[in-house]
Amino acid sequence: MNEDKMASVENFLSFMKQKGMNTTQQRKIIAETFFNLSGHHSLEEFYQIVSKEDASIGQTTVYRTLKLLCEAGFATEIHFSDDITRYEIANPTSHHDHLICLQCGKIEEIYDQKIEKWQKEIAKERGFTLTGHVHNLYGICEECRKNASRR
Repeated sequence: MNEDKMASVENFLSFMKQKGMNTTQQRKIIAETFFNLSGHHSLEEFYQIVSKEDASIGQTTVYRTLKLLCEAGFATEIHFSDDITRYEIANPTSHHDHLICLQCGKIEEIYDQKIEKWQKEIAKERGFTLTGHVHNLYGICEECRKNASRR
């Protein structure tokens, strides 16, 4: 685990202490696993990964810890069109949007300065001050289109 990830785990454990919560070994394992994982994972997917690290950790503990990571600002809940909540590492200095394949569920992160600038301009033109946004683009990925054309 690199220094940034270790610092994130320690900051999360400090957050829990400040809230008067126990910083158990199980929660530490969950946090370490979370910060070592890239991408967007459902509770079930994340639980399967954590249970390989420590089979004694229950799904409820994983869920509650993910919620705490969100509350502390270390994780973000993402809701796509399939009604499955996914979690990713929050990075306030690197906002990104998502391309989502409606067939295979592939999620690709995109960051484009033009999109970010355009959204701010639209909000300003309409008298809004942006406090955040979610931008998801849905379609069919190249691989699924190729597979469909082979059939």
